[in-house]
This record gives sequence, C-alpha cells and structure tokens, in this order.
Amino acid sequence: MRGKPIRLGFLGMGTVGCGTVRTLLDNQREIEARVGRPLLIHRVAVAHPHKKRDVHLDTGLYTTDGNEVVRDPEVDIVVEVIGGVEPARSFLASALEHGKQVVTANKELLAKVGAELLGMAGARRLDFAFEGSVAGGIPIILPLKVSLAANSIQRLLGIVNGTTNYILTRMSEEGAAFEDVLAQAQKLGYAEPDPSNDVDGADAAYKLAILSSIAFGTRVNIDDVYYEGIRSVTALDVHHARELGYAIKLLAIAQRVEDRLELRVHPGLVPIQHPLASVNDVYNAVMVRGSSVGDVMFYGRGAGALPTGSAVAGDIVDVARNIVADATGRLHESTFEHREVVPIQDTRSQFYMRLRADDKPGVIARVATILGDHEVSIATVIQKESQGGSAEIVWVTHATPEGRYRAALEEIRRLPVVHEIGSVLRVVNGE
Repeated sequence: MRGKPIRLGFLGMGTVGCGTVRTLLDNQREIEARVGRPLLIHRVAVAHPHKKRDVHLDTGLYTTDGNEVVRDPEVDIVVEVIGGVEPARSFLASALEHGKQVVTANKELLAKVGAELLGMAGARRLDFAFEGSVAGGIPIILPLKVSLAANSIQRLLGIVNGTTNYILTRMSEEGAAFEDVLAQAQKLGYAEPDPSNDVDGADAAYKLAILSSIAFGTRVNIDDVYYEGIRSVTALDVHHARELGYAIKLLAIAQRVEDRLELRVHPGLVPIQHPLASVNDVYNAVMVRGSSVGDVMFYGRGAGALPTGSAVAGDIVDVARNIVADATGRLHESTFEHREVVPIQDTRSQFYMRLRADDKPGVIARVATILGDHEVSIATVIQKESQGGSAEIVWVTHATPEGRYRAALEEIRRLPVVHEIGSVLRVVNGE
C-alpha cells in the first residue's frame, strides 16, 4: 500500500499546529491505511525554531521563512496555523499560485479575505479546506457542504466561542462577577491576555460569517455581521434570568427572512429547557435547521490543541485522499447568490431590560406607557428590590422590531424617575 509520501508543509507550530501533528503521529498507521499513502511532515515555518514545543520534530525541518514552505516543489499540502490576516493571506495566495492544496484553521482570514483565496483555489481546481476554523473539533463545515447539501438551510443558532461560554457558565454556577471569572479564565489559559476578540464578540462573528457563507450559498461580508459581546452582562442579570427560566449565552444567529438574511452575534436569554442552555464551560454547539432534515445539533469541544488539531488533521486526510484519487477541487462552491442582510434595527426580538428607578407609585405605569406608545408589548414586569428610595425593575417584552424598542429606550432613559438602565438583552426562544 505504501507509495510516494504526501508531503506536508506547515506555516506555524503553536497550540493548534502541535495538536495537529500529535493527532497525525498518534494515529499514523490508521491514517496511512485510510489515505493509501504515508503522510510526511516535510517543512515547518516558525518565528522561533529553537522554542520548546509539545511535539518533537527534527530540527532540520524548521525554517523561519514561510516562502520556503509554500514554494517548495516537494510540498503537496500547505497547512496554515499561524492566524491573523497577514502574512497568512500572502503565504496562502503564493501556495495556491504554486499549485499547493491548502488546509487552514484561520477564522479571521476566512471571514475577511476567504472569498479571494477560495476563488483562487477554485480556478485552479485545488482543495482549500477549513474545518478547524469553526467550533474546534466539532464537524460542521463538511456536514454543511455534503451531508446537508440537499437541504435549504433556514437557520443557524449556536454557541461558537468557548471563552465566553466558560465565563457565563462560571458566572451562573458561582454567582461571580464578569471581571473575576475573566481573570480566572486567563489564568487557566481559556482566555488570551487580550481577550477582546472573544469577550466583545468578534471571534464568534468571524465564525458566523464562515458558516453563513456555506449554509446560504452567499458571500458574507464580515462588516454585515452585527455583534455585541458579554462585558455588560452582570451576575445580577444571570441570577434574574435563571429566576425567569432562562440561561444567558453568547449566541451566533443566522436565518433566512424571505430573501434576506439576519446575521447577528449577541448575548441572549435562552429557555432553560432549550438544548443550548445546557451547553456549558468551553463546549460549543451549533443547531442547524434544514428544509428536509429539520433541526440537527452538532456538539463538542470548541477549542484546544487536540480538538482543533483533530479537525485540521481530518482536513489533511481528506485532501490527501483527493490527491490520491486525482479529485482535488471537487467541493468548491461554484455559484453564490447575493443576499441582502437585514439591518439590526429591522430584526425582531423579545427583550429583557433591568432598570433602577424611584420607588414610588406610577413609575412602572410611566415606563409602560412609553413602551406602549412605541407599540412594544410587555410580557413580564417584576419589581425585584427596594433600597434607599429606589427600586430595581425587570421587564421582558414580547417580540418587537429592534428599532422601535431602541426608540422607546431612549425616551425611558430621559425620564427623571429612572436612575439607570442597567442591562438590555435579547430573549431567544429558539422558534
């Protein structure tokens, strides 16, 4: 069965790169049997060749010049795991120009310039695989491309960022403040020293852009994905949500609305009985609604060296099989429809609002009147506590256009009896 080895060139050898190599080496015999040829790590470009890593590779494989990887005539598959847009984009463009198959786990690259690189790969009938870019070890890209390809996808609803899910889980279970749990997550390695991409929602937005492009057959501009993070979520909100029968999660939502798409990432209240409510810690889950299959859910570890390395290694195996079968480029999407994205102010949601106001008769009625004037219907209103002449009041509305609700909020903020609006969150019932 052994034939000419399929040679791999790596750009980067950090956490994900090491996880990929460990997966390839630990399962070497099975992988070779599945591919029909051995896989050989041929060249590795890193900034610091002598840095201690979790995998041991021959020092002669290392170079500090990525061009030595992408231009090497013996390299069959270039595996990019350095992250960011540049120099990754330039290296991969060069790799494609030199006829290399590509595997990447770079979500930011794909969300921002993926269309350009995928177009280059398609024109050359080259593979460009990126399963590891979304939801770590959870298979989701290939199922959307293959298993669900005969469905018209109606909706994606998911938790796709492990850092924020860990933080919200700890806030719920321990009653801890956001800042304290974030510090804990950083100490454990679940959050970066600069956690902005995760906690402000950008990471989840990148992933939603990638998933939506595949699910809806459209090129999604990352600037069209509305996103908010979880910095404004307090332990008090988590407590009140639980009392109301909800869990708070950072949600990625994409859905068809007639011929348009809603694309948004934000914290949301999910009913306790909903499957996503029990997705905790660093786990991720994506629910997909297809026209024929109905609702299906993909669940597992959303980050980490081995889970993400498993996805990258799986792509390498798939691409290697295509090389052996002379069938590269077969999963390239050839046509894309343009779909308009619904502005966030035109989307419909239920809303949770926590405010503090004067503790005296007529206050709730004044706020309710403003909501009514803007045609916002109230589902629940609860006065939680009174102290020092002020009361905390929690409101939950029925579904209403966001623009209408925002206009009502601005008027409520100007009421002399309202001291502050502490939190405003959307309620997602999963309908």
